[in-house]
Amino acid sequence: MDKKLNKKSLTDKKAKEASPVKDLTKNKSRRDFITLTTCAMAGIGTASGLWPLVKSMNPSAEVLAMSTVEVNLSDIQEGQGKKVKWQGKPVFIRRRTKQEIEAARAVDVKILRDPQPDEQRVCKGKDEWLIMVGICTHLGCVPIDHATKDGNGWFCPCHGSYYDTSGRVIGGPAPKNMAIPDYFFPSENVVIIGKKA
Repeated sequence: MDKKLNKKSLTDKKAKEASPVKDLTKNKSRRDFITLTTCAMAGIGTASGLWPLVKSMNPSAEVLAMSTVEVNLSDIQEGQGKKVKWQGKPVFIRRRTKQEIEAARAVDVKILRDPQPDEQRVCKGKDEWLIMVGICTHLGCVPIDHATKDGNGWFCPCHGSYYDTSGRVIGGPAPKNMAIPDYFFPSENVVIIGKKA
């Protein structure tokens, strides 16, 4: 009978030793599931918290609507100009005369503070149209028309910067030429400012 008891106690010991291993593997798979679920919930929570932040950085519909402006040029005579508003900034559109174009191209670019040939400031084939942001590059004032011997230039009354018939700085404290925005001509008498073709 002792032998039977010994066999039974041995099998009980083996069963007890085997069951903790099964419990450990069962606990390990449960622990993995809990860890995976927690990480997934943390990821979802982070994404749902970041989404409004990222969305708020996108431009609003009002800003997108102001990103381009279409201007009819048919009412601008040679030697005349027009001012339009684009993205809250004034834009000068000038239909230059042949004399103004020749004067702008005759300037020695090397002597300019911000050297840039006239050909780079206008659209190829539309040399008579000068389109630029009408803001002085010194402190952001709006220059006014200023007649010169070569035609029409611009003068900033705040600090005395002068710009030639191509909008290039020729005097005063302004460090750079007036900026040229992106634009293209979809038809003969229409220009779209704020986008390239």
